[in-house]
Amino acid sequence: MRTLPTQMVQVLAPFAPLFSMRVFEHVRVLLAGAILAPGRRTVSSALRAMGLDQHRQFHRYHRVLSRAAWSSREASRVLLGSLMETFVPEGPLVLGVDETLERRQGKKIAAKGIYRDPVRSSHSHFVKASGLRWVCVSLLAEIPWARRVWALPFLSVLAYSERYAKECGKRHKPLTEWAFQLLLLVRRWCPEREIVAVADGGYASLKLLDRCRRLKKPITFITRLRLDAALYERAPLRRPGQIGRPRIKGERLPNLSVFAEDPDTEWVPITLCGWYGAQQRVVEVVSSTAIWYSTGLPAVPLRWVLIRDPQEEFETQALLCTNPDADPERIISWFVRRWR
Repeated sequence: MRTLPTQMVQVLAPFAPLFSMRVFEHVRVLLAGAILAPGRRTVSSALRAMGLDQHRQFHRYHRVLSRAAWSSREASRVLLGSLMETFVPEGPLVLGVDETLERRQGKKIAAKGIYRDPVRSSHSHFVKASGLRWVCVSLLAEIPWARRVWALPFLSVLAYSERYAKECGKRHKPLTEWAFQLLLLVRRWCPEREIVAVADGGYASLKLLDRCRRLKKPITFITRLRLDAALYERAPLRRPGQIGRPRIKGERLPNLSVFAEDPDTEWVPITLCGWYGAQQRVVEVVSSTAIWYSTGLPAVPLRWVLIRDPQEEFETQALLCTNPDADPERIISWFVRRWR
């Protein structure tokens, strides 16, 4: 049996209760082999990296993933606890939510679908690819020795295709619903910590935002906001004796594109550290609170932030935060972590 360094054994010790003693020995070998293996990290390549490619009982290592009884969800919980203890012992947990496409082919991969290829596609060119779509949650933590923010994935779920759901008699779930279930799971694991979720514009869903803010201990959600989003003032206070259904919104506000083009808008310059790989970046912002509402959907109070580049290297963009009391500079610093 191959032995591992003492420090590595100590790091893996919290995961030992999730497996039987014999299975955990195979798990440690596979993990070490996956770290050392170049190229695709399959079971065979992991065994080859560990010098066990000629092992007569190699099938036992394959059974770790095919037959052994262990919970990947519990492994995610233990992994998150270790990451928090090492990198974020205090303060808010900034989580990145995104989907990734695993390109897989074969008749036995039933859950695959046809999706947009995020790597080869652009704003003007659409490329489709066949594979498995995973929704992932990562801890966006500052790594001391790297002097930058790393995205450390710890939880993922297979967002199967609509065709596969219909064939299996399951209800098809959009990405926003998968994201909420993952965030709700993290909230249950960390009931006392402040959680900030950061995602791209594909997760700017009123249902998702409303669910996150209505939790007993809300999750702050930050994402992009369309410049033509329907924003309203807060609903006026009810008069004494007033009858009828309470109003959920006030008067309609101008679109954010109007604020961006108005010469009377007071832009405030701020200096951000770590703007998409740069050391420092000066941007101009304007921010306020509003109600985002669309017919038939929940009304969500939020803080919007308009960002303009004085050097005109990128177009004016808008962010939203479900915590109306959040600081605009803090909102931007959390959002840019997802691309570090």
